[in-house]
Amino acid sequence: MAGSSEARAGAAGGRCAPVWVFELGLLLTAVIWGGSFVVLKDTLDAMTPIWIIALRFGLATVAMCLVFHRRLARYLDLSHVVAGVAIGLPEGLGFLIQNVGLVGTTPGRNAFLTATYCVMVPFMNWLVTRRRPGASSVVAAATCLAGVGFLALSGEKGFGLGVGDLLTLVSAFFFALNIVAVGRFGAAHDTMVITTVMFAASFVLCLAAALALEPVPDFAALPGSFWLSMGYVVCCSTMLGLILQNVGQRHVPPAQAALLLSLESVFAVLFSIVFYGETVTPPLLAGFALIFLAVTVSQFGPAIWGRLRIGRK
Repeated sequence: MAGSSEARAGAAGGRCAPVWVFELGLLLTAVIWGGSFVVLKDTLDAMTPIWIIALRFGLATVAMCLVFHRRLARYLDLSHVVAGVAIGLPEGLGFLIQNVGLVGTTPGRNAFLTATYCVMVPFMNWLVTRRRPGASSVVAAATCLAGVGFLALSGEKGFGLGVGDLLTLVSAFFFALNIVAVGRFGAAHDTMVITTVMFAASFVLCLAAALALEPVPDFAALPGSFWLSMGYVVCCSTMLGLILQNVGQRHVPPAQAALLLSLESVFAVLFSIVFYGETVTPPLLAGFALIFLAVTVSQFGPAIWGRLRIGRK
């Protein structure tokens, strides 16, 4: 696998920069991803949600083909196609449903409810590997449910989650399925090639859904601000975010990298307050805090629990 050999070569050659540079890159990724929630919310005024996601993946696929055409020519084969489709279909469904859900909720709620996929992954992986989730996963799940309960308590119409919130939770399920698929198929394939196929599969899925469910937009009538927003989503959130994540995770310990990337939801709320005018009430803040705590426990819990068990021996 080319990606693995490159990683080993990089490790053998040593880091070209201090660790904090790569940590800063992961933090920047979280900032970029957090900003995309507000940016996508604004694009919904100009285009229907499924067409936006189809356009996003279509442009991202073209960009990946232009940048990595030599790697595609060298490594693309049936195995990469099958693996990319297996990873791309749940990802495409996740983004599709998430963006539809964003119509009926705020960027901050959308971001934190999406983050619950981190808590779902150990339980979905259980179905694939038959490896039971540890105690930390159970604690994280309970904490996450409490957080979602507080979000329901903060609803505008009393207790309950809106349609947009519920759709976002469904999207989190597909994002968790995407993570499980990456763990199953990703390691044996070239990273950039399989990512390109993944984007292409997501594009085909979203395009088919858009053609079936939404009217074809008038692309010529779209304002310049819309294309600027799409430029941010494609170039920064999708392309640059992917590169920073891949480079950063080669040099930063996995748990620390996951925590830095999970700050995406925190930045999404900050941007939503500043640019979207989202009001943070005490129940909403409690819900955000509990979900973030659940994500943190799901990432760091296994290592901490393992050390405690070793300490007792």
